[in-house]
Amino acid sequence: MNFIVFDLEATCWENRQRKQSEIIEIGAIKLNEYAEVVDTFSSFVKPVVHPFLSPFCIQLTSITQVQVNRAAKFYSVIEEFQDWIDMEEEYLLCSWGDYDRKQLIKDCEFHDIDSYWVEEHINLKAQYQKIRGLNKPYGLKKAVVSEGFEFEGIHHRGIDDAYNLAKIFGKFFDEWVY
Repeated sequence: MNFIVFDLEATCWENRQRKQSEIIEIGAIKLNEYAEVVDTFSSFVKPVVHPFLSPFCIQLTSITQVQVNRAAKFYSVIEEFQDWIDMEEEYLLCSWGDYDRKQLIKDCEFHDIDSYWVEEHINLKAQYQKIRGLNKPYGLKKAVVSEGFEFEGIHHRGIDDAYNLAKIFGKFFDEWVY
């Protein structure tokens, strides 16, 4: 089985304005049944509903307007991502929280792409809270640091968050329920 530890970044606005968010980055780490890193996936996505990133989004993610302008649109990137996952093999999507799964489904539906493949998913944030007996869930960065790891890269960058999440995934590899 392949474990796809992934993180998304999406368009966002200050004060959580009610606008349609779209994925602007997919970062993922593929691990095998021994929790060994097999491959990585990283791609920006060109938003179409709100093609211009808000200053808040640029500051939060460090993703620039130039990067998304040069990116392929969702339908192309998601096809590459699905090919990279290799859905002919058994796989499990793993993310920190349920936001990433829901955003993938929303973007697939918006672009008339079947989202059945996203259902093979576990929420590591919720499971980590149970494993550690926490009263409330930790954010990714806090969890990484509390487990004795250094948070590497830029927080709120898909590939960097996926890389750091893979550390936690590996540490608790035998404890995840799926």
